[in-house]
Amino acid sequence: MLKRTEKLRATAWRFAFSSRAKSVVAMAANEEFTGNLKRQLAKLFDVSLKLTVPDEPSVEPLVAASALGKFGDYQCNNAMGLWSIIKGKGTQFKGPPAVGQALVKSLPTSEMVESCSVAGPGFINVVLSAKWMAKSIENMLIDGVDTWAPTLSVKRAVVDFSSPNIAKEMHVGHLRSTIIGDTLARMLEYSHVEVLRRNHVGDWGTQFGMLIEYLFEKFPDTDSVTETAIGDLQVFYKASKHKFDLDEAFKEKAQQAVVRLQGGDPVYRKAWAKICDISRTEFAKVYQRLRVELEEKGESFYNPHIAKVIEELNSKGLVEESEGARVIFLEGFDIPLMVVKSDGGFNYASTDLTALWYRLNEEKAEWIIYVTDVGQQQHFNMFFKAARKAGWLPDNDKTYPRVNHVGFGLVLGEDGKRFRTRATDVVRLVDLLDEAKTRSKLALIERGKDKEWTPEELDQTAEAVGYGAVKYADLKNNRLTNYTFSFDQMLNDKGNTAVYLLYAHARICSIIRKSGKDIDELKKTGKLALDHADERALGLHLLRFAETVEEACTNLLPSVLCEYLYNLSEHFTRFYSNCQVNGSPEETSRLLLCEATAIVMRKCFHLLGITPVYKI
Repeated sequence: MLKRTEKLRATAWRFAFSSRAKSVVAMAANEEFTGNLKRQLAKLFDVSLKLTVPDEPSVEPLVAASALGKFGDYQCNNAMGLWSIIKGKGTQFKGPPAVGQALVKSLPTSEMVESCSVAGPGFINVVLSAKWMAKSIENMLIDGVDTWAPTLSVKRAVVDFSSPNIAKEMHVGHLRSTIIGDTLARMLEYSHVEVLRRNHVGDWGTQFGMLIEYLFEKFPDTDSVTETAIGDLQVFYKASKHKFDLDEAFKEKAQQAVVRLQGGDPVYRKAWAKICDISRTEFAKVYQRLRVELEEKGESFYNPHIAKVIEELNSKGLVEESEGARVIFLEGFDIPLMVVKSDGGFNYASTDLTALWYRLNEEKAEWIIYVTDVGQQQHFNMFFKAARKAGWLPDNDKTYPRVNHVGFGLVLGEDGKRFRTRATDVVRLVDLLDEAKTRSKLALIERGKDKEWTPEELDQTAEAVGYGAVKYADLKNNRLTNYTFSFDQMLNDKGNTAVYLLYAHARICSIIRKSGKDIDELKKTGKLALDHADERALGLHLLRFAETVEEACTNLLPSVLCEYLYNLSEHFTRFYSNCQVNGSPEETSRLLLCEATAIVMRKCFHLLGITPVYKI
């Protein structure tokens, strides 16, 4: 009786699903491109899977872009895995190829699919319709590239990046954090995520006692102190540190100053604010050049919340005494996580745990991303584990709310050592960016552009190319690896560089201008065709933009987008070499394909924080 009831239930489920599937089939036939080819094909194969193996409703479609494109544009790779699940259950199928054939047979009819074939042990090769591809690109030209934006499951994220220390110069390590963090924020924002861009500056701690006391010594009238009077903050910091190390009386005063500052003494708070403001002015010079927006919420912002967060952790039985300090012991780590020092002071871990608590509870963030060098990996692993132990985060690190440490490698000089000036000091970031712009301008002048363009045009192009070159040289690498900083390489106009890509975009704009056609009018009236193999290959790559952005966001790898952009320029070069544009019978269609390429390139530049150039 029980078996009969189960069979009836299964039959009823299959009938309900097949009715629902039929309506999905009808919808699929008229489905327009929603921006993500892989996801759209996955929806079709999901229906096919449910119809082919209704007793295995948990099987997810496995759709991937075909690497070589010889056998199709995409592959569905479910047949072998599915066969291993069903072969012992009295199935009608004789092996993976038969499963593949059945999945093809059950696939809903769709305008996007030209043909499907089964190869080898059940791989399903999918060829997309060139007509549908062309129509999808036409729609983007009218509706805008934002209609291709992916939609992620997360609604609000914090990206914690840049985060320099007050009274210290920003250096190339901060450059990597700032560039990578800004690109991650831009990609998430494009993907309909509300991003809280956080600058977690080091504006609190024992070093401020030393800085404040030195400020009082040098400038008794602190109200009149200006950025000009203090001069180079890095020099000021070193001088105060030198005195702190050598002068016991000064050291004692500095330690008392910390107590007074943290106790809220208005005189010391005012001096601290002055030092912070001067530092912010310096940081702003870098952010303005890089066109990066951040909201500062430094260590001091979280300070008033630390005690209650430590108390919450204590109430859960997580905090223990150890050698006078208060710590959290974590499985898998040789050392505990110290949250209160033996002198009763707080540290990085107490601040970072409090910031995480605030972001989860007050800012309601679902995804919190920290962009720092790989050297801090253990610190993040430990405090993430402590947060899981406290029940703030789920045990599964793929479930929301979630946290990720986005680590990056070192910036090396051409000698293979850490990038420094001759004086062994780290390179000032402002100087580095100005040097890139200067070199870019000299290269343009050598090509005679100072005689063709206005001084403003020359300056703007030099800035776009110079700063863009620095950003792209960083972003194109897998962020976990070290990379060698070389002006000669990054400002080269050949190969995988920003200069090459910016010039490629400018060339496309030039082709459109030389046609003499009104491109906006052509978008409304012209038709696009992808009849030539190189037209089709370029069109397919354009349509893969959304899934590339989604992959770059999901894996937190800006290099994925850089690779896509470089390959896009290569596809365009092949198309332009083999398909005449201006003056050809296909001129209208090919001009539209040029415009679509330029639009997607500009969106890539925007996501990478690079300003496009329109003429060279």
